Amino acid sequence: MRQSSVRGDRFRRGRPDARELGWDDSLYEGGRPAAGPDPSAPGDGKDGSDGGPPDGGAPGPGPGQPPRRTGRKVLRWTAVTLAVLVLGGAGAGYLYYEHLNANLRKDALDLGAGGLQKPEPNAFGQTPLNILLLGSDGRNSEENIALGGARQDADRKPLADVQMLLHVSADRSSMSVMSIPRDTRVPIPRCTDPKDGTVYRQTTGAINESLQRGGPGCTVATWKELTGIYIDHFMMVDFSGVVSMADAIGGVPVCVDKNVYSHDRKGHGSGLKLTAGTHAVKGVQALQWLRTRYGFEDNSDIGRAKAQHMYMNSMVRQLKAGTKLTNPAQLRDLAEAATKSLTVDEGLGTVKKLYDLGGDLQRVPTGRITMITMPWQYGPGGEYVMPKPGDAEATFGLLRNDSALDGKDTKDAKKTPAPEPKPSTPLNQLKVVVQNGTSSAVSGSVSGRAAVIQQHLAGLGYTAAGTDSTLIAQADTTLAYRDAAQRGDALALAKALGLPKDAVKESGAVSGLRLVVGNDWRTGSAYPKAAGGDRTDTAGDSAPKKAPESADALNGEDTKACMTVNPQYSFP
Repeated sequence: MRQSSVRGDRFRRGRPDARELGWDDSLYEGGRPAAGPDPSAPGDGKDGSDGGPPDGGAPGPGPGQPPRRTGRKVLRWTAVTLAVLVLGGAGAGYLYYEHLNANLRKDALDLGAGGLQKPEPNAFGQTPLNILLLGSDGRNSEENIALGGARQDADRKPLADVQMLLHVSADRSSMSVMSIPRDTRVPIPRCTDPKDGTVYRQTTGAINESLQRGGPGCTVATWKELTGIYIDHFMMVDFSGVVSMADAIGGVPVCVDKNVYSHDRKGHGSGLKLTAGTHAVKGVQALQWLRTRYGFEDNSDIGRAKAQHMYMNSMVRQLKAGTKLTNPAQLRDLAEAATKSLTVDEGLGTVKKLYDLGGDLQRVPTGRITMITMPWQYGPGGEYVMPKPGDAEATFGLLRNDSALDGKDTKDAKKTPAPEPKPSTPLNQLKVVVQNGTSSAVSGSVSGRAAVIQQHLAGLGYTAAGTDSTLIAQADTTLAYRDAAQRGDALALAKALGLPKDAVKESGAVSGLRLVVGNDWRTGSAYPKAAGGDRTDTAGDSAPKKAPESADALNGEDTKACMTVNPQYSFP
């Protein structure tokens, strides 16, 4: 029976003693291995197979195989973000660009075929920035093996056990970071490995397995299908360089509410040992903090994600306040370690681009950084987790619509609402282009949607409406207009269709009104009533734009946050 990484001790069944397996569980926390595809085996996930066992899960460990190791991969994203921040703030690093460029590994951005489009720029030509931060458990070097152990797994395809989406608003005034638990059961779209041409059929499984289906580009495709969010870049980091990064900034303050020792007689735990209160952790101790599952809250990945968020916020505060990164040799070593541990997409494949990205991130005030975990619930039997109905989609919708998760974007607007303009063009003269946005690699597209809605518009009096035959993928139905002079017409059209007000967007990329019928409107001519989340069912109202309580949000300036220690892993 496989053990879910999210489930705590309450759900663990039949776990063998670590010493019986010949490995130390204080270094490697449980799970199952995953091998590459076997052309001769049925159900290997390749084109023509059934894509996995009947329940969409993954097989457990085979005889003599150790469980999956997940120890220190929780900190890969931390190394990535730290590298970006450091490179963005260290002008001296610019002298090393050509050398550091050669350190970076590059891979394809998206291996799927969903066709999700980049959001249209706002009235100022700005677009949000979405970066998927991945942490793999690959052991592709002696250094990674030394840190991660398990030399026998050196050739095993890695899992993406840490996955976080970093969303920077179009105006760079806020940043949201959303984690997804590694065992979240999701549809994984068809992906083709760019290196050997292997085709992996669509399947359903734990989201961390997507990395084994062609590389990080398949994980990007999986996220896009799950959330409907366009992803601009990915950054994946492995074990190496993490300890030196933590040392370089002189330690990161973290807090525990009680004494904690993440270790038990069966070998479970990271080895983290701290007394109650605040400590500046660095080196191996920082690594232990970031991988601790046994000892925080319910001994699950949910508590571990919260600890990562606290560490990240504290690290950003350290960097913005001015850290000990003043020694050129320290900066050089840090840049070397960071770039050697990074794999990025081709569009982010130079240190100059990382430098520019760092500048964007530094513009975000610490108080406008919000970190959350995707709202989730246990699946049947507690074997895995799944997105929480309503709350998860509401959170995805906020990010799709570039609404900050802290709810501060609309605070002032609610106090002094501006009057909306009236329509200025007769219905039968208003030119509207309708486009089908229901493309989906998982669900397939709905043919003829643009024509159906165009005919419905004609029946409402909009007889000048036409269609664009180009099929695209878009989660939400949107109505874009060129400039302020067209806003009144756009609002009147949205009201006639029953679209929510936040579906109406100004965009300099359109020449007139453009209606994209998204995957939220796959049937019928009447726009469906909202089932909760960022949208409402009338064009005159707006839903609250703030992360739901179940997302467990943490603000970047929260200096009083302290991890709750599980009593089983405390000491006097």
